[in-house]
Amino acid sequence: MRAVVYRGPFDVEVTEVPDPTIEQPTDAVVRITTTNICGSDLHMYEGRTSVEEGTVFGHENMGVVEAVGGAVTRIKVGDRVSVPFNISCGTCRNCSQGWTSFCTSLNPTEGVDGAAYGYANMGPFPGGQAEYLRVPFADVNLLELPEGSEHENDFTMLSDIFPTGWHGTVLAGQQPGDDVVVFGAGPVGLMAAHSAMIRGAARVFVVDKEADRLALATTIGATAVDFSAGDPVEQILDATNGRGTDCGVEAVGYQAHDPSGEEHPELVLDNLVKVVRTTGGIGVVGVYMPEDPGAATEDAKEGRVGFDYGTFFTKGQHMGTGQAPVKRYNRQLRDLIVAGRATPSFIVSHEIGLDEAADGYKHFDDRDNGWTKVLLRPGA
Repeated sequence: MRAVVYRGPFDVEVTEVPDPTIEQPTDAVVRITTTNICGSDLHMYEGRTSVEEGTVFGHENMGVVEAVGGAVTRIKVGDRVSVPFNISCGTCRNCSQGWTSFCTSLNPTEGVDGAAYGYANMGPFPGGQAEYLRVPFADVNLLELPEGSEHENDFTMLSDIFPTGWHGTVLAGQQPGDDVVVFGAGPVGLMAAHSAMIRGAARVFVVDKEADRLALATTIGATAVDFSAGDPVEQILDATNGRGTDCGVEAVGYQAHDPSGEEHPELVLDNLVKVVRTTGGIGVVGVYMPEDPGAATEDAKEGRVGFDYGTFFTKGQHMGTGQAPVKRYNRQLRDLIVAGRATPSFIVSHEIGLDEAADGYKHFDDRDNGWTKVLLRPGA
């Protein structure tokens, strides 16, 4: 089959790789109808992770079940499904408590709990930017979708970024009527803003400097804050009469940078500590790495980010972090889409064939105007 394969920094290739097969009786094979380029894929694409050459990328996947193992009883051939990026066993302590993003059974990487498709340090599982994908523990991991092709562009967000954005607001402790700030207007940040609005936020401020992304934020009723035009903390404090927001979401991660492009890995965390009110919450869903050889500081190269913990403590704030346990949210979010209450497809800018993936990666990584979310169609 054809698949997107990592060759080195800024170099991916669509090439032939072996077809996936049923390896265990609990497996399924899914024919991919839509697979997305994720912002976190860019960390690998830019050479900022330990991803191995030859890895098939792709953890945002959906499609139709083509084959199932003999022990699969809930999922059947022909089912249209969303594939959570978390690969979970369903029975370890974390999985049984709903933390499928931290499965202790499936990832042999030392010191890392949690497995995913096609991602550095997340286990030996090929990704789904391909024509087909093997899904372990299919009964546990697959979410059934309505038959047909309706809501394809909405449902494809259920594998990762919509649940991740929602998770950011949960980690932040958002309540109805809250003022919320989201740093980062990439796909996850926009999903966090969309989630905050659905969950009853009074106001949502979205901080970024890319005009096309900020414009998208305004289409869902959020207030755009351009940090290249001035200190975002001051802008939000002015808008809230000095009170700040009730909570905030970090949707940028360890490659945070100032308007000039200089990296400051602590920048967003510091701004959140400043702008969120005393006793408010912060949800961190932007990716941070235990090692980053390309980091701007020696500490950051070892995963040490020195944010303003003293003020964080003094203000009595709380923080939640980590990858989203997709299964905790995806059924409810699916039903919000079907009911017309959620439309995460508003961020989609490009739908291209799998063979155009290398071009899609380059435009998305360059933050070219209008390239906000790229969907790949292996069948095109």
